[in-house]
This record gives sequence, C-alpha cells and structure tokens, in this order.
Amino acid sequence: MSRFAAWLLGLPGVPVYALVGALVFAEDALFLGFVIPGEAAAVLGGVAASRGHVELPVMIVVVVVAAIIGDTVGYAVGRRLGPRLVDSRVLRRHRDRVHRAQRFVARRGGPAVFLGRFVAFLRALVPALSGAARMPYRRFLFFNAVGGLVWGTAVVLLGHLAGNSYALVERTFGRVTAVTVVGLVVVGWLVWHLRRRRSRPGRRARHRRP
Repeated sequence: MSRFAAWLLGLPGVPVYALVGALVFAEDALFLGFVIPGEAAAVLGGVAASRGHVELPVMIVVVVVAAIIGDTVGYAVGRRLGPRLVDSRVLRRHRDRVHRAQRFVARRGGPAVFLGRFVAFLRALVPALSGAARMPYRRFLFFNAVGGLVWGTAVVLLGHLAGNSYALVERTFGRVTAVTVVGLVVVGWLVWHLRRRRSRPGRRARHRRP
C-alpha cells in the first residue's frame, strides 16, 4: 500500500482524478470492496489535493460521482443476477458474511444503503444485494446519493486534512516527528476501527434477545 500511495501521489492531476475515480467505482460496481482499495484511493486523493496536485472540490466531485454511479451499477448487477449472486464464484468464500449482509439489508432497507457505505465489505455488497432484493430503485437512489455525498466528502477531506497536518508538523518539528505523529494517528484509527467491528456481534446478539 505504501508503494501504491507513493506512486499515486507522484502522478500529475488528470491521472490522479481518473485512477481515484476508477478505484472508487470498481469497489462498488464489482462488489470487490474487500480487494480493491477504493476508500484508500479516495483518502489519497485528498492528500494529493493538499499537495496541490489536484483541486480539492474537483476531487470531492469525482469521488462522490464515482461512488454513486458505482453503487448504481452494483444495484443493476444484483437486480439482474438475483439469488444467483450469493452463489457466484467471487462471493462463495464469504458466504457467511454475505448472508449477514442480506439480513442487514432485509432488516434496515433503505438506511442499510446509507449505513453500508461506511463499512468496506458492506459498501461492496449492499448495492448488489439491494438490487437482488428488488428494493425500489428510487428508494435505493436516494439513500445511495446521500451516502455517497457524505462518505465521499468526508474521506477526501480526511486525506486533505492529514496531508496538511503532515506538512505543518514537518515544517515545525522535522520529518521524523511528522512521520511519528501520522503513524500514531493511523494506529489509533485502526485500533478504534477494529474495536468497533468486534463489538458488533455482541450488539446484534443483545438485540435478538427477547
């Protein structure tokens, strides 16, 4: 990932827009969010904007539009494949997680489209599962657009903030301190993210109790 980040941040403006948009689109359209680093690419797009390689508002628009269109394609794929989607070769190894995602969509409906946008595996699967469940497209599109707007803006701004923070710390305290600070932030985010994921089964179990 570090090599990918260095390579992406070394590209000029137009290829950065194209690559970030393509990765965000593919993550959602091909339900491969557990393989394709769409969210990481969006964050790096924000970092590129902080360095002046691209324009921040344009990068936000690229990510938001790619997310919405990608989800729409994923919805269309799920609607066409229907129940066969779960038995596809791509998802066979993740059958238990796919069944949990199905139950999530069945229980939450439209809000699942919005909430799923913020979890990598769900971000990849919920659009297709929504199509397979025959969710009305207008309802799907509303929650898809809102989720894409909020998520896309947030992740690009996060990258922009991280890039600006790195530059400021480096100028004030030097590169070693800057790297240390960024590393601590990343580790802290990872710990929080893992704890949040581990706590979900317990919360679900509590909700199922009579």
